[in-house]
Amino acid sequence: MGEQKIPQVTAKRLPLYYRYLEKLHAIGKQRVSSADLSDALQIDPATIRRDFSYLGELGKKGYGYNVTYLLQFLRDFLKQDEVTNVVLVGVGNLGTALLRYNFYRSHNTKIVAGFDQDPAKIGTDIDGIPVYSMDRLQEVIQLHNVEVAILTVPVNVAQSTAQFLVEAGIRGILNFTPARLTAPPQVRIHNIDLTIELQTLIYFLKNFPSDEEAEPGETNALNMKETGEE
Repeated sequence: MGEQKIPQVTAKRLPLYYRYLEKLHAIGKQRVSSADLSDALQIDPATIRRDFSYLGELGKKGYGYNVTYLLQFLRDFLKQDEVTNVVLVGVGNLGTALLRYNFYRSHNTKIVAGFDQDPAKIGTDIDGIPVYSMDRLQEVIQLHNVEVAILTVPVNVAQSTAQFLVEAGIRGILNFTPARLTAPPQVRIHNIDLTIELQTLIYFLKNFPSDEEAEPGETNALNMKETGEE
């Protein structure tokens, strides 16, 4: 079941559903409709129903979805009971903030180490997370079975650092630098460009101050309401 192929946009939304279902389960709610999920998550109900249809028959028409069953299904599908260890490379201001955050809302993702070239940072720890020199990267990722790295280095060394990560065995990179990295086909890179996200937000604020003014079928970056697949 975990190997089932689903659209990437659907895969990105599944953790949102899971997190909200956890809240419903905590307050004792037994069932939820796609309309309820739509109101809470600002995702079109037809998109929600289509997302779940890729996973099988999870609900009943006229009843909706059993919260406990759907939560357990998504927990298994997303492997929420497995802990994924992550390393962070580049302990500057952003890197330090991410180390302090350390996925506090997730029980299955954990940053186990930070890496930097600054001698003043090497050997220190941030909220209990040790900071190592880059020459210990391979040793640490083998020790903790790490396949994912967060990259927060200066843009001028982003590509060389990414190459170093790949050679050390990293298979997934969350790239917070403005650089568009190249990597072998088996390595997956997700780019988080804060400048672009902010510019997009400002654009939508100025040009689409409300949902009603957006063109039909258009994706609104402010509320994540999606009516189609990418």
